[in-house]
Amino acid sequence: MPQEPTPLVAQISDRLITAIATGEFLPGSRLPAERDLAVLLRVGRTSVRAALAVLHDRGLIETARGRGGGSFVRVQWTPDSHAAVVRTLRLRWSEIEDRLEAMRRLHGAIARAAAEHRDDDDVAVLRARLDAYREAPSGRQKQIADAALHQSISDAAKNGTLKTMLSALEQEISIGAPLHVWGDPDSMAASEERAEGEHERLVDAIAAGRPEDADDIAREHARIDLELLEAARRRAERAASVPETDD
Repeated sequence: MPQEPTPLVAQISDRLITAIATGEFLPGSRLPAERDLAVLLRVGRTSVRAALAVLHDRGLIETARGRGGGSFVRVQWTPDSHAAVVRTLRLRWSEIEDRLEAMRRLHGAIARAAAEHRDDDDVAVLRARLDAYREAPSGRQKQIADAALHQSISDAAKNGTLKTMLSALEQEISIGAPLHVWGDPDSMAASEERAEGEHERLVDAIAAGRPEDADDIAREHARIDLELLEAARRRAERAASVPETDD
């Protein structure tokens, strides 16, 4: 009979399960290496290894050996995922809301700076990455294209301090920064379509040098993360037969 995980290992596995369930790591994605997860989560590698074993036993990940190996996501949700998501999000909800509000403001500030400082080369990169997002297949490839587009906006802002602050906040509430939560298969297509329209308006505002519009659009666009986390929490609470809360 498997030994029960320690409280620390259970907390780490819950957080990893939640990252997968909310689409931070989509099926086919490789999780960060043990040593990188240990740094991101500020725990020891032994605890990370034990937590990954829990995910493997529950069928969420599979392990490949050798060159190019690692831990890869098999599925987003299993029956065991719901309780882990409830525990993780309820425990950290106030912190998550606080961090995401700060991130919204930083995304706005970065977009404003990009509209003020972009040059022709920046605009060309933004247009190219917007096209790449449009053309990317749904799911993991769109998620990667989204991260590349937002990286190009940060580059166009030409402010290293804002960029560093945003990266630090992302790592505090996520595990695989700079990839954002991406929702579940039922909501993914609608979220991607919404994001495409907001990306188009944001790139247009930056390219045209409209700082206030860029700020407003970026702040609204950044709400998607909170909305997807709220949806995951409601789904998990319903499935786990836990009363929903408004805290």
